[in-house]
Amino acid sequence: MMFYSLNNTQEKSNFKEAIFNSLASDGGLYYPERISKLSIDFLNNISNYNNYEIGYEIMKNFVDKSMNYSDLADIIQRTLNFDFKLHEVEKNIFSFELFHGPTLAFKDVGANFLANCLEYYSEKKILNILVATSGDTGAAVANSFYNKKNINVYVLFPKNKISYYQERQITSRGDNIYPIEIEGNFDDCQSLVKKAFKDKNLRTQIRISSANSINIGRWLPQSIYYFILLKELSKINIKNKINISVPSGNFGNICAGLIAMKMGLNVNNFIAATNINDTIPRYLKTGEYTPKKTIRTISNAMDVSDPNNFPRIEHIFDNNFQALKNKIRAVKVNEQETKNQIKKTYCNSKYVLDPHGAVGLVGLSRFNLKNEIGIFLETAHPIKFRESINEILDVNIDDPLKLTKESSSHKIALKNNYSDLVEFVKQSQ
Repeated sequence: MMFYSLNNTQEKSNFKEAIFNSLASDGGLYYPERISKLSIDFLNNISNYNNYEIGYEIMKNFVDKSMNYSDLADIIQRTLNFDFKLHEVEKNIFSFELFHGPTLAFKDVGANFLANCLEYYSEKKILNILVATSGDTGAAVANSFYNKKNINVYVLFPKNKISYYQERQITSRGDNIYPIEIEGNFDDCQSLVKKAFKDKNLRTQIRISSANSINIGRWLPQSIYYFILLKELSKINIKNKINISVPSGNFGNICAGLIAMKMGLNVNNFIAATNINDTIPRYLKTGEYTPKKTIRTISNAMDVSDPNNFPRIEHIFDNNFQALKNKIRAVKVNEQETKNQIKKTYCNSKYVLDPHGAVGLVGLSRFNLKNEIGIFLETAHPIKFRESINEILDVNIDDPLKLTKESSSHKIALKNNYSDLVEFVKQSQ
């Protein structure tokens, strides 16, 4: 399998090159040269497969001969070593829980897969991973890459704009994990990472890669759990078309769902549910792409105004604006609606939503599904947002990780200055 740049389809790399490069040499996002349909037999009998087998069937389409299939199967087993659960919160409305991994967020799938692949291909020369996070990505990457040989990880997160729990997860590792607190917002962190990849001088001095969803090794494995969802639905005899609401910030998650659709997943509509950082809902309404200054919300992992993955989504629809609008419904959910949904769901079913799942459920509720099935992705465990939840509900949330205030913590504080970042990365080699 080859991957081409969205800036130039003649600029191609194989799987190994693409995950090490993260971006093509012309700065474009990589996209698979071919997306194969899964067999009808596999899809119709998916309940007979375990999660590892499903993951293997998906990812073998993207990994080339630089990795033998038995090693791919081993990586899949180490990637999907936790549960995915379906929970009915209302009649015909289901939460699909993606937060049962080691850092309690859906990002564990992509981060695990990428870390294991980079370790598999590892060479003696140090590889430097640069990652911007609005919260959950940083925690997942820090966990997945911790103590990986010959890999340093620099996690850039915005000062005072992620939850206490998320920051503790990022800053409690040490060793090869370097948490960097940036004065600014997530888009500033993302901009610094992008500058590094466009810095040809830097790339001649040190090897750099990214663990954000710009990297195909982070992005594509997320397609797996859409088929695990299909399996879970088939186990309760739900086989009709489904509507999936995806809490959306950088749009990598919903983009992976669209890849799953191209591979054969039967989806009626995707709903891209954003918080008040609503660049994409406005774009799909007006046709004008105009990112604004990022606003902080309680669904902080979605505090993104210029989503990296949207060019891939446009490419999936051959840059046909109307075709994109016909398949993706984009909605903006404000803070009060998010809080009201958390309260309503708990009162009705004693189910505790995290703020991102709440945004997804509000997005789903905007549409008259009649007798259709609605799924919203519950992307993070509510414990990660305990402070926000406790302002809304009088409820005690158990911490599956038992993260304590006494655990060690370290971080580096930098201004929103590219030269400062480069100097620190070079000094830590």
